[in-house]
Amino acid sequence: MLPPTVLLCLLVLLFAGPAAADEVVFTNGDRLTGTILRAEGNTMVIKSELVGEVTVKMEHVKTFATSGPADVHLKDGTVVKQQVEEGGDGEIVTKQSGAAAGQTIKLADVKAVNPPWGTWVGRVGAGGVITRGNSNTWNLNASADAVRRTENDRLTLGGQYIYSRQNQDDGAGDATTSANAWLARGKYDYFITPELYPYASLSAEGDEIARLNLRLVPSTGLGYQWVESETLNFNTEAGIALVYEDYEEEDPTEHAAARLAYHFDWAPVTAVNLFHNLVYLPSLQDAGDFNTYVDGGVRVSLVASMYTELKAEWRHDQTPAEDTKRNDYRYLMSVGWEFD
Repeated sequence: MLPPTVLLCLLVLLFAGPAAADEVVFTNGDRLTGTILRAEGNTMVIKSELVGEVTVKMEHVKTFATSGPADVHLKDGTVVKQQVEEGGDGEIVTKQSGAAAGQTIKLADVKAVNPPWGTWVGRVGAGGVITRGNSNTWNLNASADAVRRTENDRLTLGGQYIYSRQNQDDGAGDATTSANAWLARGKYDYFITPELYPYASLSAEGDEIARLNLRLVPSTGLGYQWVESETLNFNTEAGIALVYEDYEEEDPTEHAAARLAYHFDWAPVTAVNLFHNLVYLPSLQDAGDFNTYVDGGVRVSLVASMYTELKAEWRHDQTPAEDTKRNDYRYLMSVGWEFD
């Protein structure tokens, strides 16, 4: 007679069926089994044991089913937390749970499924160069960015620091600082529609070489999110700002300014992200005074959560401190870590 533990294992193997899984049915009749991680905008991400994470366009999804309750957000603001069963072409059916009745939902009315809203997503990066011998220098650049997106709002934080120093005569001469600049910024967006949002922002920066002790820019206005997805994001903003500037050996000044800005990022393939940003601050009190911030670059994913980034920046101050230049150009390369 078999021992009781062996009999128990045999019974478990006999009656155990295949592990439950989500399933996506495509318009061409194909099916993909796995776990639906999320769906936002026009894309859905499914994790399959055979092929890993797969991103598909929602236009190719006929219907889908989940093995357990799913977090389904509709475009009218309704949130349904029920198990999903296959429906007709372009539809899903939610399964009754407790007092919540099942219903048929058109995929066109779905805004998101299992969205990662409310979590922080961002990156921390750094780069540097040290030389010894005929030259004696060291350069450092560091940056950090984070975004917390929920269904109704978005909080964006960021910062940057650049420092460069060199010695003449293989370190025997006096040290000279050639770059020492910092920037910190934050912005809050509240979505009154899926696209339209009022915002409030604050940025602060300093630059020793430009003799800028502090530039402080609080701002408010309206923004419009033209596209928001995992592969493409584009928004524009317009508002008013107060520009406070404190230069060395000069009295602090402040003036009202308009604020025009946009953000663009695009991932043409999974591991590559192209980005571009602009902020333009024309004075409302002096037509000849304005500030411009422009950057653009490419970010490439490496192993795990590591990435490398190449970025170019252009900063223009139409009325800089005396004996300093209006334009600053920076070309930065860094490696870092992404988190979510």
